Formats: sequence, C-alpha cells, structure tokens
Amino acid sequence: MARKTGIGHQDFETVRRTNNFYVDKTDFIREWWESNDIVTLIARPRRFGKTLNMSMLEKFFSIEYAGRGDLFEGLSIWKKEEYRKLQGTYPVISVSFANVKGGTYEVARDMFAQILIDLYNSYYFLLESDILTQQEKGYFASINDGMTDAVASMSLKRLAICMEHYYGKHVIILLDEYDTPMQEAYMNGYWEEMVSFIKNLFNATFKTNPCLERAVLTGITRVSKESVFSDLNNLRVVTTTSEEYAECFGFTEQEVFDALDEFGLSDRRQEVKKWYDGFTFGKKTDIYNPWSVLYYLSARKVGAYWANTSSNGLVGKLVQEGNKNVKLEFETLLRGGTIPVLVDEQIVFSQLLAKKDALWNFLLATGYLKVAHTESVEPDGRSHCQLALTNWEVQTMFEDLVLGWFESGENDYYNDFIKALMLDDVDAMNEYMNRMAGATFSYFDTGKKPSKEEPERFYHGFVLGLMVDLAGRYVLISNRESGFGRYDVMLEPKKREDDAIIMEFKVFHPVKEKDLQETVASALAQIEEKNYAASLLAKGIPQDKIRCYGFAFQGKTVLIGRNEEFPCK
Repeated sequence: MARKTGIGHQDFETVRRTNNFYVDKTDFIREWWESNDIVTLIARPRRFGKTLNMSMLEKFFSIEYAGRGDLFEGLSIWKKEEYRKLQGTYPVISVSFANVKGGTYEVARDMFAQILIDLYNSYYFLLESDILTQQEKGYFASINDGMTDAVASMSLKRLAICMEHYYGKHVIILLDEYDTPMQEAYMNGYWEEMVSFIKNLFNATFKTNPCLERAVLTGITRVSKESVFSDLNNLRVVTTTSEEYAECFGFTEQEVFDALDEFGLSDRRQEVKKWYDGFTFGKKTDIYNPWSVLYYLSARKVGAYWANTSSNGLVGKLVQEGNKNVKLEFETLLRGGTIPVLVDEQIVFSQLLAKKDALWNFLLATGYLKVAHTESVEPDGRSHCQLALTNWEVQTMFEDLVLGWFESGENDYYNDFIKALMLDDVDAMNEYMNRMAGATFSYFDTGKKPSKEEPERFYHGFVLGLMVDLAGRYVLISNRESGFGRYDVMLEPKKREDDAIIMEFKVFHPVKEKDLQETVASALAQIEEKNYAASLLAKGIPQDKIRCYGFAFQGKTVLIGRNEEFPCK
C-alpha cells in the first residue's frame, strides 16, 4: 500500500511518525559527520528538502531526542552501529531565518528579536540549574524586545556557552534559510544595514565561538564572501556544482521512478521527467524537484507546483528591470535556446543588474536555469557554460510571468492588441497600444533612465509578451539579421494561411523628424531599404503575405503605420 503524501511537512519526526512518503536521505548524516568540517554552508534551490534535512540532523544529534532511535529504524544510517551510538548525544541549537521578511530594516530586526526570544524561551529550563553562573543567567534577561544589535549579534554564541556549561559538551548549531533576510533587504532597500548585522552575528556564532562543535547553514544562494563571510576562514561552501552531498537534496531519477511504481504510476515516467527533471548537483545529473514530485504523486497530474510556491517577486523584478540584452537573452531561453555565461557562484546582490552574467548566475543558483554543457574552465575554477531553462515547469512559470506583465489590471487590453494585429486593424492597434504603453512603460522603469526615456526596455518586454501569446501560431524572432541589417521583431507563421509580420520600432527625434508620422515613415523605409523581408522570401513566403509595421514612440505616445507597398503588401 502506498504511503501518505501529506504536503508541506518539514518536521522529520512528524513525517516518520505519520508514515508520510519519505525518501531516505539519512546518509547525509554520515557524509556530513565524516567530512569533519567545522562550518558547512549548503546552497540548494528552494523546496529541495533543506529544512527537512536540518530537522533530521536535529533529531539525530540532539540530546533532547536521546533514545529516539525509532525515528531512524529501517533507514540507511541505522544500519551502522557507530551511528546508533552517536544518536542523541549532543546539545543542538536549531534556528531558521525563513520568516525574516520585513519591508524595512526595523521590521526585520523586530522579527530577529522575536525569533531569538522564542529560542531562549525554549531553553528556559537552564535557569533552574545551579550549574549556570549568574552572568550566564543574565544572558536570558538581555534577550528582549529592546535588545541592541550588539546583544542580538552575540545571542547564539551566548546560548551555546550556557548549553555547553549545562551539558558539558560542545554545541551543534543548525541555521536554516540564512540568506532569506538578505534577499528581502536587497528587494526593499536596506542591504547595507542587514549585511552589517548578519556579519557580526555570523562572526560571533561561527568564528569566535569556543563552544562550537559543528555547524550547518543552508540557503538558496552563496552570498559573496565579501558581504557576510569575510571573517569566516573555517567555512566549507557546498554549491550546486560541488561534489559533496550531491544526492542528499532532491530526488534522483531512480528514487522518482521507484515512487511512481509505488503509487501505480509507472507509465508516467516520461511525463514526470519532462516537467520536473533537469537539475544537476556536482556531476550527478537527473535530479528531480522533490516538492513537485510529491505534489504529482498526490494530484496525479502535472502542474507548476514548485514555481507557484512563492511570488517569484525577485526573479520577476530582475528580469523586468534588466536591460535590452537581458530581455533578448531571456527571449532565447524561452524559445528553448541556450545562452553563454561565465559561471561564478558567489552572488553579489548589488551587481545583479549591473554586472554581466550576474543575473544568470543568480537564476542558476536558484534553480531556474541549468548548465546545458560546459565549454571551458578558467584557472580560478569558473566555467564558461551554456545555460538553459531547467525544465518544462520553469518554462511555464516564466511564460505566465511574462503574460502577467500585460494581463494584470489596466493591461487587460494586451490581448485586444494581439487580436487587432492578427486582423490587421491599424486603428485598433493604435488605440490599444497607446493605452498599453501608458500603463506598461512603468513596469520596465529602472535606475536613472526610466523606460519613457529609454523605451527599448518596454519594446523587448512587449516582444516577450508577443512570443508567449503567439507561440502556438508563430515563430517569433527579434533583433536578428536579415537582408542588410537587423529588424526589431519578425513573426514567421507556422501555417501558410497566416501572414508574416515585420515590426520596426523608432523613437521620435525632433531634429530629424517634424512629427510621429515622419518617424513611422522612417521606420517603414528602413524595413524596405535594409530588405528585412529577405529571410521570409527565401523561405518561400509570398510578398503579399508579408505585413510591415512601423512603430513611432514619443514618451508614452505611440503611432503605428502600415506599409502598403512592396515588400509589404
């Protein structure tokens, strides 16, 4: 009989006690313990079992779970006698930063304070002992709503001191989702304050802590060493390209296929592979997204389960605010292509939109992209790789993201513009485009040059929307060579009965043109002079099946004109 598939369980004890579906990852305990690393940072995409594995470590090592070998009976780790003796023998501090999501630094600090207060309250029994000194008991009194940054930064170290004094053993510290506060700080504009606080906290907890036995930190990204880890020379970093723990997070293909067999879904292997495979850790390929696989076992149908577990706000923000080249490369990815990237796993948040390849490295670390193949390796270990979207689930998520830019609120008329375009109704196209531009330009504002001044950001966001909305009917290509130049947008029909479409975008220049009509005429003339229709004609598309449009932009005002002469009749 198949096990239960309860969704969202992150507590190891609950999963085992209720016979929920569980893939044995207890060999992670052995691999980590035998590594003998003092502080280990493990970066994996969200919903890949990090929290459950941290809960497993806590239940295995914590003195509070001494004698609870029943939780591990039948699992890999329990087959080894030396580990049976190790279970329940260390004091453990386990804490998560998952809920530190404040819109301001003050709110985030309050959240930190509440986490620390709750943590200290769970160890209040230490105060009843005569073993602790008065100074150590005083630590507890200092952890309150009004604690200073200095007190908060020292809190985990001081709790470890108390626990070592009480139990007579060094302490294991487990910190889950260490980078959530920093991602929130980046999105909400208080990065420097947050980094300063986290840096002091980490230095006290993991570097100058004489009571530390071992520590594990988990997160989605490897935040650059210069930001928060500059003082930690005892840190072992394990990223998605590392060989360590390659099979400890996520499901291997064999584990997925075994699960499908258990649930009577053996005939669905290829469907599940298309949607949820694609992750690679170290040299281990065919790693599946565990969250989505579990949902699939429960619902027995595919869906973007992992992609829909959060707002994807940071990802959407970065793609929207990216420059013209970002949108062109993103278009390539959505069309099933690959992009060349120098892979550097240290994420510098301040450079995500400023430094070449920084955005793509962030999307690689967070699981939205995968390495299609490696071309070469630099002496410093960085790799020149071709990156692609990870799987079909990610593909559908990004398609929905792009459509959402144009279909929300005032932009419901985006679909009306597409209908007008297909009907060759230029008057309606002008009406809908002007409404859409007025509302949508602001979606692509970024930095000191908003899109009304640098409209290429809007154009290429618009191109992405066209591509997604017309993907079943057209092959959309933008900024590609044809004839004697590069057109802006070309829609090549998949069926012979549909017209091909060429679009050229131009910004009104008062020195060159007296009005938008002249700008439109200039755009249409460029299509003809540069012979942009050449590639379509070469494929056998008749000239009377090619339509050309010139788009003229002046601020948020748009004028669209149609060429009625060859090559666009």
